[in-house]
Amino acid sequence: MINFIIPGQPVGKARPRVTKWGTYTPKKSKEYEKKVIACFYDAGGCNLGAEAIIEIEIKAIFAIPKSTSKKKKVLMLQGAIRPCKKPDFDNIAKCVCDALNNHAYEDDKQIIKAAVEKTYGEEPRVEVTITQNPSLIKG
Repeated sequence: MINFIIPGQPVGKARPRVTKWGTYTPKKSKEYEKKVIACFYDAGGCNLGAEAIIEIEIKAIFAIPKSTSKKKKVLMLQGAIRPCKKPDFDNIAKCVCDALNNHAYEDDKQIIKAAVEKTYGEEPRVEVTITQNPSLIKG
């Protein structure tokens, strides 16, 4: 099992941009993917290999807005109020999973189970847990 934290506001994978000169990934997405990789290795992450069957949990924790009342802040920290705002949960997962290609695993097609949660917290961050399931056979 590998656990690591990516500090800062969660970032979703942006759509590739197409120009007359070609297609490119927006700078913000590329920079965030580099940050994901750095945090993965800082936590002692290693490549689980092409045969690994992967399960991943992603918890995106957003900063509570400064203008929030104390009563509402308590509800946010308890999880009673959730962030229904951009980026979408699937774009957050896509950014993290794509960044970990060739680092935590060979390709994100090896992921058989994913859980993504959006919540509020004191410090914005993304918490990632990668688990290899050795009891399953790759098909």
